[in-house]
Amino acid sequence: MKLLSSQVDGYIESSSWIRKMFEAGIELKKKYGEENVCDFSLGNPDVPAPAVVGEALREIAETADQPFSFGYMPNFGYPDVREKLAVKVSEEQGVKVEGADLVITCGAAGAINALYRTVLEPGEEIICPAPYFVEYGFYAQNYGGVLKTVPSKPLTFEMNFKGIDEAINENTRVILINSPNNPTGAVYSEEDIKKLAGIIRKHNEGRERPIFLVADEPYRFLAFDDVEVPSILPHYEYSVVVSSFSKNLSLAGERIGYALINPDMPRKAELIAGLVLANRILGFVNAPAVGQKLLARALGSGVDKNIYLERRNAMAEVLDNAGYNYTMPKGAFYFFPEAPGGDDVKFCAALQEERILAVPGSGFGAPGYFRLTFCVGTDVIKRSEEGFKKARARFK
Repeated sequence: MKLLSSQVDGYIESSSWIRKMFEAGIELKKKYGEENVCDFSLGNPDVPAPAVVGEALREIAETADQPFSFGYMPNFGYPDVREKLAVKVSEEQGVKVEGADLVITCGAAGAINALYRTVLEPGEEIICPAPYFVEYGFYAQNYGGVLKTVPSKPLTFEMNFKGIDEAINENTRVILINSPNNPTGAVYSEEDIKKLAGIIRKHNEGRERPIFLVADEPYRFLAFDDVEVPSILPHYEYSVVVSSFSKNLSLAGERIGYALINPDMPRKAELIAGLVLANRILGFVNAPAVGQKLLARALGSGVDKNIYLERRNAMAEVLDNAGYNYTMPKGAFYFFPEAPGGDDVKFCAALQEERILAVPGSGFGAPGYFRLTFCVGTDVIKRSEEGFKKARARFK
């Protein structure tokens, strides 16, 4: 007797390469000791949360004996948190945002799922550049949607505008971008956003239902070398920003994020009402009370970005010395080099033999590459150099 749906059974069979490598890492660490394995597989931020988070937790604990301290609140989140978040988001986006334009969600993933539940009809399509975050496909399929990916330009991972233009059809409902990008570290410029908005606007002509442009921005805070991360909001009226505080406050497990509806979107109140309802009926109900209270106190703070900059530069030095071909990431905490020999799965297996864990690019819709995350200390990065050299030597 089968317990699972065929869809979930299939998901398990072809489960995420990130998790597969994570599990392989557990076995390697058992065998050789954690200190002898260089694990670059999982984007789990290890930089401690800012001090204000600990201070806020202690303050929150002092209110635990008050009625409804952790009870239900409106499904869109605490009103005061929305208002404080609106001030912060207005600064980041360069657009005046009101608290009523925001829905606080269970992370950026919760925001995307609530949005898809609100706007998708079965069979409608989401287009996104590849490489892409692997969960995007699952989020689309949750609501009968179809993820259609468009390969970016090789190695630089610049947006393929011609490919996106050709991929849009009458079933297209969402264009989804992620900048700074996981897994490539690419950042789309303001010119890129303007060009993309122009393409979407052209396809919107004569349509009964608009195409949404959605920007997934949990890495907005982490851009290097004075690179600017432009806002999509001034350039396209049917735009939505989703983000979280998993990375900039190191609160990945607290699941706190938001959906921001463009203040200039026509009939935006309908979309916001739909998001609030979807947030409830999907079972999220509301974002965690403790996370929202932490957020209210920690807004404006962040982890030390210089730690990630130092690690990025250390990883670049290791890859340079070992002879790898890559594009320096402009943001986020990932490298996405070419796999020597072209077979990313075989090459990652060779890295495992050197006690190095990386994720094949096939898991991100980009075979021939592999992902490294620098959510680890510089000592781990530096000691991996010989292993990278030995693995590459096998594929010359």
